[in-house]
Amino acid sequence: MKKENLLFLLLSIISVICIMSIGVAVAERSVLIAIFACVGLVIAMGLGFTLKKKGRESKQY
Repeated sequence: MKKENLLFLLLSIISVICIMSIGVAVAERSVLIAIFACVGLVIAMGLGFTLKKKGRESKQY
């Protein structure tokens, strides 16, 4: 597996963990956990989409 693919795999796993954390936060009725999970989700997915766009523009992927 290429190094770039491992990075995307790691970002997708982090995104899934953040989505699961939102569910836990709802169950625990914790606004703080929900906020941190949403921020982490936006950062992880935003970074993944940004890297994918840069790779596509440089014809790397």
